[in-house]
Amino acid sequence: MTETSPLPPIPNPYLSVDPQYQLQNTDDEYIVLWSPTEPTQFKSTHLATYNIGGGYLTGGMCGTLNGLRMGLKENRDIAWSKPRNVQILNMVTRQGSSWAATLGSVALFYSVFVVAMEKARGAEHDTNKMAAGTLAGMLFKSTGGLRGVARGGLVGLTMSGAYTLYNNWEHLARYRPSQR
Repeated sequence: MTETSPLPPIPNPYLSVDPQYQLQNTDDEYIVLWSPTEPTQFKSTHLATYNIGGGYLTGGMCGTLNGLRMGLKENRDIAWSKPRNVQILNMVTRQGSSWAATLGSVALFYSVFVVAMEKARGAEHDTNKMAAGTLAGMLFKSTGGLRGVARGGLVGLTMSGAYTLYNNWEHLARYRPSQR
């Protein structure tokens, strides 16, 4: 037998809202690369989240290492002291944040273009990724004039082409002529 109290439940004094008003959601609350209903199909919008975060983190790590290298190289003649440590730390912080913002921006451009092309064309294909890489490079270097746009597009095409080859290596290996 369960007892019910005639008094209403006492709200938590540490919360500004009564916890009973919060809805209990039983759905998954995680961003995953696969759809629970269709495990073979990736969601490009979820993949974009990983691409942007990965680009930002990779840029931060590479920039930090570059800042450490530059800080040690530029302050080689100064004895180990607080001013030298501060200069090295400033270089690490500046380079890390600069590289993180740069790679994060390029990853954002790339991901937006990939998602837009997949929505517009209605299919996920490697040409979308290569075109998105080209457009991301062109947009990133758009302040550098026509020559900068061309260089950015070429670098974007090269990098997205290498990424596409890496992802499809086993598929392409099936079509290689067998050696006897």
